[in-house]
Amino acid sequence: MEVISGKEIAAEIKSQIAADVEKYSKEYGRKPNLVVVIVGDDPGSVSYVTGKTKAANEVGIDNQTICLKENTTEEELLTLIRNLNDDKGVDGILIQLPLPKGIDEDKVILTLSADKDVDGFHPLNVAALWQKRPCLLPCTPKGIIELMKRKGIEMSGKRAVVIGRSNIVGLPVAKLLTDENATVTVCHSRTKNLAEICSQADILVPALGKPKFVKENMVKEGAVVIDVGVNRDPDTGKLCGDVDFEAVAPKTSFITKVPGGVGPMTIACLMQNTLECYLNNMKKK
Repeated sequence: MEVISGKEIAAEIKSQIAADVEKYSKEYGRKPNLVVVIVGDDPGSVSYVTGKTKAANEVGIDNQTICLKENTTEEELLTLIRNLNDDKGVDGILIQLPLPKGIDEDKVILTLSADKDVDGFHPLNVAALWQKRPCLLPCTPKGIIELMKRKGIEMSGKRAVVIGRSNIVGLPVAKLLTDENATVTVCHSRTKNLAEICSQADILVPALGKPKFVKENMVKEGAVVIDVGVNRDPDTGKLCGDVDFEAVAPKTSFITKVPGGVGPMTIACLMQNTLECYLNNMKKK
């Protein structure tokens, strides 16, 4: 059994990005520029934004965080996004979710330029993903696949089970696993015989947001388990995943831990997407 360190792999990716940023900024006369917009002061969102800012600084990407008040109107936010879309000096835009009540997230994402959508949430990027066309991939699913590739984990021909069907993780990671020639089952709250289905998986990706939900009986001997969940353990108050790590880990061939697994990969892939937006923007000129 090996515990995969997403932190170490993310550091390798960021090192490559830093070298690319240095090279291309000399070629094009400026660095990539990422703008993060946060509305309100939700503690989780503030923490995520801080992590993204730190990573951007580490790899040499210019970045600004625009902090809007909780009572910002939808129209004020949409006007800001349109202005950022039109600003040729801005390569990537990230709108930190969730947004306060009264603001339509779908409308906000739709207003964002698909070319600057570093999260990969715009409908044009989603459509391109499902049609196997070049696009900005959502960061967590992209990070999961990159994690397995860098550890030499074979996906082709394997049975993969994804628990969760969100547009942010569950569905896109199922599509990316399919593109790697895995045979994928997507499970959710209405799935019957969930434990039995999970126990047949060569690759198990829980992404449902329930602390320690995946128990030993749900995992096949020698399986690869990539834990996407970020929860608070109700007993200790510490961060934990969707997997009961101590019980499950001995049965696996590879497993990620929370924190330090998928999370750092998500942020590294956000930096990759920002660099991609920048290069596409520079080539248009």
